[in-house]
Amino acid sequence: MKIKMILPALIDETNENWRKIGYYRFPPLGLATLAGYLDPDDDVTIEDEHVQELNLDDRPDLVVIQTYITNAFRAYAIADAYRKKSVHVVMGGLHVTALPDEAARHADTICLGPGEDIWPVFLKDFRAGHPQKKYQSCHRTLVGAPRIRRDLFKKDLYLTPNSIVVSRGCPHRCDFCYKNNFYQGGRSFYTMRVDAALEEIESLEGKHLFFLDDNLFGDPRFASDLFKGMRPMKKAWQAAGTVHAILNTDLVEKAAACGLRSLFVGFETLSASNLKAYNKHQNLNRDYVAAIHKLHSLGVMVNASFVFGMDNDDESVFKRTVDWAIKNSVETSSFHILTPYPGTTLYTQLEKQNRLLHKNWKLYDAKHAVFQPSKMSPERLDQGLIDAHDNFYKWRSIFKGALKQDSLPKAIRQIAYTGGWKKIDPVWDIVIQKKMLKYMLPLLELILNDFNPNFLFKRLRNMLPNDLPQRQEARPIGTHPASLS
Repeated sequence: MKIKMILPALIDETNENWRKIGYYRFPPLGLATLAGYLDPDDDVTIEDEHVQELNLDDRPDLVVIQTYITNAFRAYAIADAYRKKSVHVVMGGLHVTALPDEAARHADTICLGPGEDIWPVFLKDFRAGHPQKKYQSCHRTLVGAPRIRRDLFKKDLYLTPNSIVVSRGCPHRCDFCYKNNFYQGGRSFYTMRVDAALEEIESLEGKHLFFLDDNLFGDPRFASDLFKGMRPMKKAWQAAGTVHAILNTDLVEKAAACGLRSLFVGFETLSASNLKAYNKHQNLNRDYVAAIHKLHSLGVMVNASFVFGMDNDDESVFKRTVDWAIKNSVETSSFHILTPYPGTTLYTQLEKQNRLLHKNWKLYDAKHAVFQPSKMSPERLDQGLIDAHDNFYKWRSIFKGALKQDSLPKAIRQIAYTGGWKKIDPVWDIVIQKKMLKYMLPLLELILNDFNPNFLFKRLRNMLPNDLPQRQEARPIGTHPASLS
């Protein structure tokens, strides 16, 4: 059987500026996970439109399309094109689960929720010639799941090909999170077996690792055993965690001891009233500054997430948030506009209040105001996001934040990491065009590993073709023959 799996572009493919480095970070793990359930003799390919042009002239037996809200219209267009050729199209993902009736108009089969239990059932039905129109996930487990088909990735096209997910969902229930809808009808948080997770990590080449879990620290026992098993691997890795896990457990110490170097933290807002209003109770009465200081004391950089447009936000929220982040030496910040994703409690509330401005899903990207804010205009919210980003990532702000670090190496690392990620877009454009992203990974690892030059040299040397002449080791100062006289 010939199967084609597609991840459509998250934004309009006709936009000449869409191929930015952010879209070249991670390969499509979800599709590769589903590919693991296929038979060995199945002919399967994965096409990620973020890093390559799609070939829509073929005619496979089955097309599988992963659908997010911002790529929904593009996904529907691709699905319609294949269905016109009588190709069976199955669609799944966050948006399909949130709006199944909408998606069903463009697919022969829709899959709702995570696919570990329903995907094998669909495959059995499809091979037998009687696939159903809808499959709903109910029984949630990662025990016994097959290995991810990483061989289907074009690894050289991604900055961080060693991405991994060892859990599903999150134990919390924030009003604006997609999770509550996607995992309805079954468990909303569950993990792999620790031994299976460690085996997957051990199989990955290189020393860099990026966990894409919503909350890697969600199960303390699992996380503790995972970190213990990772210590001998000497990886440098990045992940996402919560303020609660940082302050109220010893997990972050264990994580740092086995290679955690950068943590995405959902602070979301500096307002306690906002936290209460949107059911972000796990952040209430938490000392954000103490959380940052703890991470920095362990050598872990902070990627702070903030959301603008909550009902208690007025126009002063942008400057206040940026000033706070710089003052506390936050290395990077991700600024977002509050976005009511279909299926969330927030979406239902705003729809009842007639505050939704439109349902143009391409603009539900956390960069555009798609609802009427309480204390400012949508236009001011849009501009405020731009201003916050620009002001935080000014060179002056980067240096100001870095110089508040407690050591010079940490300050240099912050300048290199923040500046390299946000201030050299022309360089990234060239690297992408020349398909040289794999040569940037050693630089990322160098920054994460506190600028160890020997580490960088060894990583670069290992990436060179075997037939190239190897550079001779540099002699220590004072041992060159010319210096002996």
